[in-house]
Amino acid sequence: MHRAPLQLGAGESGWMRSERPMVWCCLFVPAQRKRKQSTQDEDAVSLCSLDISEPSNKRVKPLSRVTSLANLIPPVKATPLKRFSQTLQRSISFRSESRPDILAPRPWSRNAAPSSTKRRDSKLWSETFDVCVNQMLTSKEIKRQEAIFELSQGEEDLIEDLKLAKKAYHDPMLKLSIMTEQELNQIFGTLDSLIPLHEELLSQLRDVRKPDGSTEHVGPILVGWLPCLSSYDSYCSNQVAAKALLDHKKQDHRVQDFLQRCLESPFSRKLDLWNFLDIPRSRLVKYPLLLREILRHTPNDNPDQQHLEEAINIIQGIVAEINTKTGESECRYYKERLLYLEEGQKDSLIDSSRVLCCHGELKNNRGVKLHVFLFQEVLVITRAVTHNEQLCYQLYRQPIPVKDLLLEDLQDGEVRLGGSLRGAFSNNERIKNFFRVSFKNGSQSQTHSLQANDTFNKQQWLNCIRQAKETVLCAAGQAGVLDSEGSFLNPTTGSRELQGETKLEQMDQSDSESDCSMDTSEVSLDCEHMEQTDSSCGNSRHGESNV
Repeated sequence: MHRAPLQLGAGESGWMRSERPMVWCCLFVPAQRKRKQSTQDEDAVSLCSLDISEPSNKRVKPLSRVTSLANLIPPVKATPLKRFSQTLQRSISFRSESRPDILAPRPWSRNAAPSSTKRRDSKLWSETFDVCVNQMLTSKEIKRQEAIFELSQGEEDLIEDLKLAKKAYHDPMLKLSIMTEQELNQIFGTLDSLIPLHEELLSQLRDVRKPDGSTEHVGPILVGWLPCLSSYDSYCSNQVAAKALLDHKKQDHRVQDFLQRCLESPFSRKLDLWNFLDIPRSRLVKYPLLLREILRHTPNDNPDQQHLEEAINIIQGIVAEINTKTGESECRYYKERLLYLEEGQKDSLIDSSRVLCCHGELKNNRGVKLHVFLFQEVLVITRAVTHNEQLCYQLYRQPIPVKDLLLEDLQDGEVRLGGSLRGAFSNNERIKNFFRVSFKNGSQSQTHSLQANDTFNKQQWLNCIRQAKETVLCAAGQAGVLDSEGSFLNPTTGSRELQGETKLEQMDQSDSESDCSMDTSEVSLDCEHMEQTDSSCGNSRHGESNV
């Protein structure tokens, strides 16, 4: 199992190991004074722990030299919290939403407040308990104990973070009337109710731990405790609305000032409020991985194996159920925020949708920012606007049924302008990562050239749209599959049939038509992500990406 990377923090060994050569360069001893040999020389230990103090009778270079040289080293990015792998998104939403790059604090910076690194560095079982005991265990058993210890340590960290979110954020904002009680209840949801659940598991894990630190069996405990996680469904289902309200409240200077002060305080570890609120969902999706790691190092003849397999099945079922409920909640949230310019834009396919496959910000070939939603059976292209002080999405043209949609992967530089094959932009960097969606049904037709922000996210959009189209065709009972270009392959004749047809001479209607009918009160939208869930004809696959 991949372990979390060491966090940077003053007084810890994680960052100093990598910078050790630099420290030796700074802490040199003049040639004319030979350093005394000591049988108890603990220099290596002191360097790793950043304890650069030495006996008063030794000469050392000033600490400022170390600081100035260390400042030449760029900061290291801390690993952002993992998202619902693809979703407790769609669910757990892909959310994507967010995955901000969090810069770890620089411990050598004089101006930066010292960061709290308590229980945030990787802790190993073999380093926490008696080393002599480890020598009596096999390598496989030591790895098993490490995996069990990681589960326990993660619970301890989670409980600390949840309590911190309430004590350092919720309670002060309520007491200072920075937000109303109703707003805080919407943002924090049922977070309070999660703390006792994890305290119960941590207590049981500690009870079965032997004095030497080893644990024989955890399977029965997990089988009995995991069903309690079903209560996560209400918390996770509320996250989309909670994030939207929090982002809106950040426009209030009092809220923004309070959150900024917290961010700059040591207790936050440079994490913002949403990082703390998203930790429960991140932890939930990690349980299957943690349990599989314990199972992987459990011998076949160990009674714990059967219980661990049962526990994995339980947590997978819970995650799938929460994923479904959260996806439906997210879908409802965005459907309620669609604004229609005319009655004819309303589509029954939108009303009947229960799943939002993916959504995110794209641009057309005139650089206009569009927010695109791919529901189960319909693609909806919108523009972000403000309405009654709320972020909403105003429809841009008619919704496009997925079954009639034609998808084209455009090569770099192939974007057309005014019906010609000339690039739409003189700068080649701006005509990359385009794909085209088009639709024609009788007198109705549309063509939109859309640009993702990079090659990876373009491919994610293509995959998601193709998968949605294949699912719709399967549900309609049509035999055949889609090829990589979005065409339908007839297995009987082997012929390649386009689901729609466009001509190269045709001008992209999304570029040629006027935007005069659009609400120009566009707001800045931080949608650098695409939230997606791939669904096949009988199974669902979840994927997350940034757009």
